[in-house]
Amino acid sequence: MERCEAEAIYDQGREAVVAVLLRMDEQIQRLEQRVARQDERIAQLERRLNRDSRNSSAPPSSDPPGNRAKRSTDASGRKRGGQAGHEGHGRELLPLSVLDEVIEHWPERCGCGHLFAEGELRAVGEPVRHQIEELPMISTQVIEHRCPRVRCPGCGEQTRAELPAEVANSSFGPRFEAAVAALSVRNRISRCDVVELGEALFGARLCSGTVEAILQRAARALTDPYEHLAERVRASESLNMDETGWRTAGERRALWGMFTDRHALFHLAPDRHEDRAKSLLTDTKAIVTSDRWWAYAHLPTSRRQICWSHLRRDFQAHAEGLAAENEFGEAGLQLCERVFWAWEVFAHTGDRRQLKRTIRSLQRQYKPLIRSFAAKRAPNKRCRGMARNLLKAWPALWTFAAHKDVEPTNNHAERALRSAVIYRKLSLGSQSKDGELRTARLFSAHTTCRLQHRSLFAYLTDTITAHARGDPAPLLA
Repeated sequence: MERCEAEAIYDQGREAVVAVLLRMDEQIQRLEQRVARQDERIAQLERRLNRDSRNSSAPPSSDPPGNRAKRSTDASGRKRGGQAGHEGHGRELLPLSVLDEVIEHWPERCGCGHLFAEGELRAVGEPVRHQIEELPMISTQVIEHRCPRVRCPGCGEQTRAELPAEVANSSFGPRFEAAVAALSVRNRISRCDVVELGEALFGARLCSGTVEAILQRAARALTDPYEHLAERVRASESLNMDETGWRTAGERRALWGMFTDRHALFHLAPDRHEDRAKSLLTDTKAIVTSDRWWAYAHLPTSRRQICWSHLRRDFQAHAEGLAAENEFGEAGLQLCERVFWAWEVFAHTGDRRQLKRTIRSLQRQYKPLIRSFAAKRAPNKRCRGMARNLLKAWPALWTFAAHKDVEPTNNHAERALRSAVIYRKLSLGSQSKDGELRTARLFSAHTTCRLQHRSLFAYLTDTITAHARGDPAPLLA
């Protein structure tokens, strides 16, 4: 507004001036509200931009290159690896009884120039020994099964024997099919790469369709072991549970996982809703360790353990905020460190009574603080929801202190899911409902064998052989 315009309004009298001031005040309020909304939007966008594996559930592989944590270096400034004067640890020599071949190398001449005659070559003292491990020439064995026809002297009709069940339904033997399945699942090799490796390493005749058919037969052989495994996992006293995204023919799906210390069960479902968790858990009485995802909210708090690693990432996100949000996050991070320290002490001492005393002390100290952030106050707006959620599930934060085999984190489930997540990224998921079932069964067998320090190749060989013969399959649990 120019000065002349202001003077003209002033000359019109008191009412004109008041009306202009009221309009200006109204306009200022609208602008202030708009700026506040824009500030809040900018803060949300900055928060989203700063999200990484430290302050959210995003995997470390999704971190931008500039945000990835640098490896800590030795404060002494020494280079990595063995230092000067380090004795080192060489490969131990195997005893002669297990060697396949011994090759002796005799010298032809001495350093002084003397040429050794044949009779002069006599060993003195112990020889210098060096062992190498080598692969023999590997090639598939092509075995032809024949069923000759014979004429019956009684009736004159021709007859022949039937092929054995274990060879009638496939052009490949159980060991070869188990090797193909292990390469595809455990080593996450694509169909085309399995074909290439099969030809290069074994001289086998394969195509992508053949690899797919072999995986289908392996999955069918795992039908009974998979069902028995599901019953065993649900019957356990405690288990870890987690879920992640999946794709089937481009559509969104969800991969669920249930894990004990020795068993792993995978299941593909349409979504990550509560109904899926209920159908997987059915009537289990196990204590379930998980994150704070709402699909697990139906579980009684007495049979639930919330992951403290997830809580620490959530508190870290709040600690990067301002004012009350920063105070809430810093307090939460301090609580997490004290919980992890108490658990580490218990891992070394095994004194559960001391662990319970420490946890009770933390509860008395921090529950009033979290309750204060759950109150309806304007500064608590950004952290109020998490504070209320923690209070609602408060007993589920401390279940690990009172129950054996329950840990304060869900790291076991996240580690068990990692192989399937990498497979999803490489293969883009499944292409059909049958592919989903095959993926669930094969990854259940793969992860269970890994947890049991068991050979997946040997297990699949025995399972495929038993299935071909119509015998009961060896179980995973």
